[in-house]
Amino acid sequence: MVSSLSRIIFLVILSCLSSIPKTSHSQTPQYLKLRLLHKPPTPTPSLSLVSDSHRISSLRSRVISGASTGSGQYFVDFRVGSPPQTLLLVADTGSDLVWSKCSACRNCSRHAHATSFLPRHSSTFSPFHCYSRTCRLAPPPLSPTRCNRTRLHSTCRYGYSYADRSRTSGFFSHDVATLNSSSGRQIKLRGLAFGCGFSVSGPSLGGAHGVMGLGRGPISFASQIGRRFGKNKFSYCLMDYTISPPPSSYLMIGEAHQPDKRPISFTPLQSNPLSPTFYYIRIESVSIDGKSLPIDPSVWDFDGDGNGGTVIDSGTTLTFLAEPAYRQILTAFRRRVRLPRVVGPTGSGFDLCVNVSVAGNPMLPRLGFRLLGGAAFLPPPRNYFIDVNDGVKCLALQPINTASAFSVIGNLMQQGFLFIFDRDESRLGFSRTGCTLS
Repeated sequence: MVSSLSRIIFLVILSCLSSIPKTSHSQTPQYLKLRLLHKPPTPTPSLSLVSDSHRISSLRSRVISGASTGSGQYFVDFRVGSPPQTLLLVADTGSDLVWSKCSACRNCSRHAHATSFLPRHSSTFSPFHCYSRTCRLAPPPLSPTRCNRTRLHSTCRYGYSYADRSRTSGFFSHDVATLNSSSGRQIKLRGLAFGCGFSVSGPSLGGAHGVMGLGRGPISFASQIGRRFGKNKFSYCLMDYTISPPPSSYLMIGEAHQPDKRPISFTPLQSNPLSPTFYYIRIESVSIDGKSLPIDPSVWDFDGDGNGGTVIDSGTTLTFLAEPAYRQILTAFRRRVRLPRVVGPTGSGFDLCVNVSVAGNPMLPRLGFRLLGGAAFLPPPRNYFIDVNDGVKCLALQPINTASAFSVIGNLMQQGFLFIFDRDESRLGFSRTGCTLS
């Protein structure tokens, strides 16, 4: 019943987008290429841990979104409306809703233009009617109101709560988005469904106007437009934002061109009916310096209630692992690290910190994940040993120790890899050298 309803609404959303023009008539398909930004200042490791812990707690609840307030996040420049208004949205694979702060003022100051979307200034903005099929997919408002089928202006309302107790509510609406293609051409996406948040409370979004949900649900940005640009997939490269000047990172929607056919490893995406938003992968084994650890494979399984598994999440900074696996990994690192141990900063929450100033080129153990299908994910040490003080690095892994736990591969662990979310084939691809394709 629920599955059939979701399928019907998904088809309705696609039909709303049928007016999007074809992207190219050439042999090379066009795809959206959106610059990913990481706004300064860079959060401290302890702040990232606090933010991530709130997010993981909320993701497990499956009731409110886990998107955090922007620390450790990657942002996308997004233009919506006619004429286009520029917004900055958090790119989040762990949620579905696309939304922005909105303002109802008519004669707004320049400051208002910079902090909110102004629907009155867009000739193509329109809220969905509360009785429309598309409205049924919007997250329900915090205080539900009765829908009047006969009233012309009975708008679709939504409500969303976040991990840090932030809230947004307003009209579930549609408008035109204007974005750049891989060739540099501007492409207009008509009928994009998003939340126009007239009420936003709680901590700020780190300078962002809202969130671009990239999850697997039918109202996410990836679901709404994925098939408009070749195959139904999206990809990104998260480059190390601590490098100065920072290298370019990109979010690409559609079939990104790969002229040199570099090898890409794939692993199947897992399905969890109780958490349909998330991109799950299956970890088969973990190794340190090539030696497999004796972790019980059941640690990575789903249970009968849909708990467990491992999620790839762009909105979480650190990596969180089921506690039995984390303890074995931590023990293995402690045995192999040949550097002086130090106590991490007060409140940092990290279990292993070392003094790297005593070595010119410190050698740190190599972590590896063997995934379902045989793919090996081998991130470099800088993806999981982070600087917390001058000459001090800490292991940026954390345990998850509740009964409803699932593991999370955060954006720090993903840095320097091209990740391809192939939704039609239900698989995740990754390449260590693929980010040069950007």
